[in-house]
Amino acid sequence: MSEDDDRPCPSDLTITAAAVKPRNCCFNAAAHGGVNGAAVAGADQVLENVLENVLCFLTDRRDRNSASLVSKSWYRTEALTRSEVFIGNCYAISPGRVTARFKRVNSVAIKGKPRFADFSLLPPDWGAHFTPWASVLGESYRGLEKLYLKRMSISDDDLVLLARCFPSFKELVLVCCEGFGTSGLAIVARDCRQIRVLDLIESDVSDDEVDWISYFPENKTCLESLTFDCVECPIDFEALERLVIRSPSLKRLRLNRFVSITQLYRLMVRAPQLTNLGTGSFGNSAVNDDSDPDYASAFAACKSIVCLSGFREIAPEYLPAIYPVCGNLTSLNFSFAANINTEQFKSVISRCHKLQVLWVFDSVCDEGLEAAAATCKDLREIRVFPIEAREDADAPVSEVGLLAISEGCRKLRSILYFCQRMTNAAVIAMSKNCPDLVVFRLCIMGRHLPDHVTGEPMDEGFGAIVKNCKKLTRLAVSGLLTDKAFSYIGQYGKLVRTLSVAFAGNSDLALKYVLEGCPKLQKLEIRDCPFGDLALRSGLHHYHNMRFLWLSSCRVTLQGCQEIARQLPRLVVEVIGWDDEEGSETGDYVNTLYMYRSVDGPRADVPSFVQIL
Repeated sequence: MSEDDDRPCPSDLTITAAAVKPRNCCFNAAAHGGVNGAAVAGADQVLENVLENVLCFLTDRRDRNSASLVSKSWYRTEALTRSEVFIGNCYAISPGRVTARFKRVNSVAIKGKPRFADFSLLPPDWGAHFTPWASVLGESYRGLEKLYLKRMSISDDDLVLLARCFPSFKELVLVCCEGFGTSGLAIVARDCRQIRVLDLIESDVSDDEVDWISYFPENKTCLESLTFDCVECPIDFEALERLVIRSPSLKRLRLNRFVSITQLYRLMVRAPQLTNLGTGSFGNSAVNDDSDPDYASAFAACKSIVCLSGFREIAPEYLPAIYPVCGNLTSLNFSFAANINTEQFKSVISRCHKLQVLWVFDSVCDEGLEAAAATCKDLREIRVFPIEAREDADAPVSEVGLLAISEGCRKLRSILYFCQRMTNAAVIAMSKNCPDLVVFRLCIMGRHLPDHVTGEPMDEGFGAIVKNCKKLTRLAVSGLLTDKAFSYIGQYGKLVRTLSVAFAGNSDLALKYVLEGCPKLQKLEIRDCPFGDLALRSGLHHYHNMRFLWLSSCRVTLQGCQEIARQLPRLVVEVIGWDDEEGSETGDYVNTLYMYRSVDGPRADVPSFVQIL
């Protein structure tokens, strides 16, 4: 979330008045034989007023955090000028402590469950409930305008409270959230009359058989963004069409799979101002081919479209309809178009010369990636997802596609690449061709797979990435990796903040290299690695600086976890089991260790399968 401060800064008149006051105080104190204390107090007030005006222009949250540590005065002033709050872990601090410190907040972002929850590595009902936050925010931040939640459990009652307590509410973004349904969305649509952004992204929304779209007010709306492509239930299209008509400011519209291509056509005709479009199903129309609308003309009329996604049930014969907008696209998301083949993809990507972001399935094959590399010279981010995320699946992309992207897309900053086979040579080439990489996530599906040409571990490839990509902050490693790869990460990964590891390493030394060598490390995710208590203890000096450590299916014992908890009492050490396990006996390996810092101690909503040490 951005930390830009939308609150108007005090006017120049305020600064002038504050500057005059201490001079008067100083004069009066001297004239009446007073002490210098009044002058000092006045000078401090001037500095505080000036500081408040300066901090209004400090936008990055990390910079603001650093500023708050300078002195008590800076701490107090920074809190008064902060309008946006970001909570990276909902259990790291209590809602009451946040609202007690920050009084003028109008935007809140909160993250809940750790990322490995996306891979079913966290039991259901683990926690991350928004309800405690909703009640406190509702009491303290009546002027709240923006709320961003990720991996949180939200109830319909929470949404009702949100709609009731925040009369100026404008933006709601729910990413990978669960627990709520269409009845809660209906209340938000009906009561949040200034809503500009309602984005539901990869969230699990229950079907309460409530037509939530029809609950938006019948008058002109302020909607700028409406995203509901993850909602797996039909909507009233007539109500949606009327909503689009009375939303002249609508720029982003992402539809679910229940919106047909003919309905998409009708919406595009009504909203030619769209810049970001999620197409819905993009599948076969219920109307006979002879009477199909001219879909290409609808896309041609939407001259402002720069981001295109959707294609959930794509009918390839309709793909040519998007050709008119391809030349302006900066973002193309085909990550739901599982049935698009290489030739069909090439027909689209060859027209996308301005593309900067590309998400695609591996069904496009290496040849499709070569076409992207030949065309998209300004590409900054690419994600290649697997159609079949199985270890024994035959992935149609390999080092050939990776090498092509690295040679053709020299401005690349971020890559996520799933494959079944890879070589050190291709990864080394990427490190040299794309030295500005900030994010490198290579997921070689299958356990302990070596360089498929030489049979060697992938150590040198990942070593080259951390050595040559000086701006790297996020790294995910896979394949056959020895401790040597982790020694490279510890030696060269000085800016790495997030590291994800699976099925890698020989011994405790691997983790020791990382924990002792990566001073910026904030988030460490590890699964199925031979790391034990000795490796865990090697990070004692650094854990208080990290947001969290996740270890699952490793060789850490309950006794080792208890030792960490004793030595670092401000750290919350959770041992997570399954099926209401009460925890392992001393000497047995724990199922999952989730460790995070918290200024308020252990959480209150601990389920039976979680043991806090």
